[in-house]
Amino acid sequence: MQTSKAVNYSDGPFQPIIEKCDGCDRIVEENSNQYCKTYVNPAAKWRLGICNFATHAKPEIKVAKVRINPLKAAKRASSKRRGK
Repeated sequence: MQTSKAVNYSDGPFQPIIEKCDGCDRIVEENSNQYCKTYVNPAAKWRLGICNFATHAKPEIKVAKVRINPLKAAKRASSKRRGK
């Protein structure tokens, strides 16, 4: 069974947040420093792009329109009708 203890961010391995973390709901302030309460090293989460724990940043979704050859589409549709 786990006991609930208060986390002391300044004594442990927690590193202060970086500027990309500003505005996140997971920030805890202790001794005039700000720490992420979810991840120990916030800079590592932003190294490859957006942090997956970030509550203030949303990933951009790109919608690509695919052009379909109308002749091939007609052949596929007619073969599906014949198969029934």
